[in-house]
Amino acid sequence: MKPGNPHLQIHFCVVLWGFTAIFGRLISLSALTLVWWRMVLVAVMLALLPRVWREVRRLPLRLTGAYCAIGMLIALHWLTFYGAIKIANASVGATCMALGPVFLAVIEPLIVKRRFDYRELLLGAAMIPGVILVVGGVPTGMRLGIAIGALSSLLVAIFGTLNKLLIHRADPLAVTAIELTAGAALLTVVIAVMPGSSFVLPGPRDTVYLLILAAGCTIVPFTLALVALRQLSAFAAQLAVNLEPVYAIILATTLLNEQRELGPQFYAGVAIILTLVLAYPLVVRRVPSTGHPEELSAVESAER
Repeated sequence: MKPGNPHLQIHFCVVLWGFTAIFGRLISLSALTLVWWRMVLVAVMLALLPRVWREVRRLPLRLTGAYCAIGMLIALHWLTFYGAIKIANASVGATCMALGPVFLAVIEPLIVKRRFDYRELLLGAAMIPGVILVVGGVPTGMRLGIAIGALSSLLVAIFGTLNKLLIHRADPLAVTAIELTAGAALLTVVIAVMPGSSFVLPGPRDTVYLLILAAGCTIVPFTLALVALRQLSAFAAQLAVNLEPVYAIILATTLLNEQRELGPQFYAGVAIILTLVLAYPLVVRRVPSTGHPEELSAVESAER
């Protein structure tokens, strides 16, 4: 990657975010335990930065509480995202994340109190045939994974919109630290009270994967994206981030051979959905900001 080239930087970040679905498949822990470890590790890494502590101390209590609430939504998003991958596979999970614009077209106007955009609604409606093909192209046992993945995408639309309203009021690293700490706290309670759940120590291989997921697929792309987004237009950034499901499916096919589990109908549906996702910033020129989440709250797209 050529230093200083923001287009290469943002695409490199998107590829790294695409690996989050792959690690969801490779890590043998349950979705609940995986997400807990990911949030804890990232929160601890951010807590080691003096800048984060300085910025957190400056925040009003009410604003901190709002970020904590958003962090709990992020925890639920990651839980359903990795749950979809565990039940189905990485390709299905990535495809469900591509449904984000459908939910965003409805959720964002309700939260920010603006008029519905007929172009967004039409693009969302045009995805329905693709969704039908995707459902028909997976084994019956994976269809629950699609439903859970769709719920994950809905959660992205909700917390992504809320973050866009509040992210400018504080340092993004501090916001991310607060949100992920709150999410980890929520999951700690869930694990403690849920029957059959327990705090599981990962094995050596899972530990390596979790560290790569936390640092290489979260902290590193977050930092690079902050630099790149300062030099890119919102249109260029959104177009690049919308490629994340494409990269994730290519990686899943290449590394996990998931094409053997899925039929031609699935890939036909994926082609329709991804074509519309990539057309989104072309058709709707009022491009939303790129808060993510298979990815970090400030810059990841509706990842992750």
